[in-house]
Amino acid sequence: MINQRIDPFFRRLFIVVAIVISLVMLHLMMPVIIPFVCAFVLAYLFNPLVKRISKYIRRWMAIIVVYATITLGMVMLLWWLVPTLWRQMQAAWEYLPQILHWYNEVAREWFINNTRIRLPALEAKGFSETLVDYMQTHYKISDASTWMSQILSSSLNFINSAGLIVLVPILTFYFLFNWDKRILSWKMAIPTGYSKKVIGIAQECDRALMAFIKGQLLVMVLLGVIYAVQLQLIGLELGLIIGMGAGIASFVPYLGFGLGFIASIAAGLFQFGLDWFHLSLIVGAFLVGQAAEGYILQPLLLGDKIGLSPLWVIFAVLAGASLLGFVGMLIALPVSAVINVLFLHLYAYYRTTDFYKGRKQLDLFEKR
Repeated sequence: MINQRIDPFFRRLFIVVAIVISLVMLHLMMPVIIPFVCAFVLAYLFNPLVKRISKYIRRWMAIIVVYATITLGMVMLLWWLVPTLWRQMQAAWEYLPQILHWYNEVAREWFINNTRIRLPALEAKGFSETLVDYMQTHYKISDASTWMSQILSSSLNFINSAGLIVLVPILTFYFLFNWDKRILSWKMAIPTGYSKKVIGIAQECDRALMAFIKGQLLVMVLLGVIYAVQLQLIGLELGLIIGMGAGIASFVPYLGFGLGFIASIAAGLFQFGLDWFHLSLIVGAFLVGQAAEGYILQPLLLGDKIGLSPLWVIFAVLAGASLLGFVGMLIALPVSAVINVLFLHLYAYYRTTDFYKGRKQLDLFEKR
């Protein structure tokens, strides 16, 4: 009798301790797990392309072709982007005195005459002095040993990050190379009685994710083209970069619009000064892009791929940002698409239960 009373307690205690130890180990191993998770996600995204190419050549060669294409595209982008950004930084520095003059003579005077806010006057030489004071206060540059230790620490962090950047493509290659075998082994591990149902749900999640990703990529590219063409026609020198960047950032709802709008206004101020005509054109360009995204691109290319209303989309993005920060914002909609598929199956099962149909309540009522 004593053993029968004690055994369940120790069994539950063992389960709780095992769960706690597993969570602690998972937390401690996060730096190791994150590269594997990133590599698996990349392999999942690249697998359809690799699978198509592997119909004509061997799979490992198809993976190398995909890698080479992506690398070449990034090199060409940086080759064009870096000199352009350098020229824009030089132009921005030349516009700095004009911006300071406008701030001191127009903005600051307006606040003083119309409000109780007293903004400080700014001078160009004050920026360098402020920067030196900040570095001496927070980083103790006068202390050579502290300065060298900070440089060494930053170098080690950079080497560690560079190692992860190299590790992720290698892990992605191995995930891609044995993708079909790995998926088959996972299928074989599912209990026979639940295999058909689980595989069916997984295939629906896969179709929803792929349809969403393909549609979202098209929306990003077309929206980037719309923004870039308009900004280039306005005459904004950074219009192409900002437009395509806003299109890429539109993967997170409203993020591309917000970042692109702020960057365009800032670039417009540096290039045109306080020219209300050009600034109005920039505002109109982003309003046109937002209307095209909301009323044309998303309904035609995404449609009901996620199956979520705009309210739930906003909630999902904010919830993801609250839980995981910027990464949470990135994965909010794909995760919501999967959760939506699972919820629909759970709801369908719920409607088949006796509780939903009221049979148990009816039997209890009849017995009474």
